[in-house]
Amino acid sequence: MPSAEFVQALGGIYEHSPWVAASAAEQRPFADRQALAAAMRAAVDQAGEAAQLKLVRAHPELAGKAAVRGELTEESTREQSGAGLNQCTPEQFERLQALNARYNEKFGFPFILAVRGYDRAGIIDEFARRIENSPADELQTCINQIHRIAQFRLDDLVSG
Repeated sequence: MPSAEFVQALGGIYEHSPWVAASAAEQRPFADRQALAAAMRAAVDQAGEAAQLKLVRAHPELAGKAAVRGELTEESTREQSGAGLNQCTPEQFERLQALNARYNEKFGFPFILAVRGYDRAGIIDEFARRIENSPADELQTCINQIHRIAQFRLDDLVSG
């Protein structure tokens, strides 16, 4: 498969960041899906803080403005809906909006959580807990969560 097709097929694994797939494409062939995932993780981990911040900022807020406007990627829509974020009570929605605002003000980037396996209450609890982290710790936590999201997306896309 030509590199352009590879990037087209896997460019959405890392939200709005096809550069991750492009970097991994240079290391083909891969023995298996886990080797591909490791190459993509390494591309992010070795990219430096500026590129990592850009990657984090490419992600939408949970139950945020993009969701309300219907502007999420297909992957993000499926993930957030799967966690029930499209069915928040008015109180839960207000709480998430307040946490999004406070979090963005403190860290300068959106809260990232691989929401698979969480319900709305669990997401809100995790949000409230992590808002107390230091900026450096939270950036690393976001990168780790992005890797989890990417692994889920890759597993869903590629079999074997």
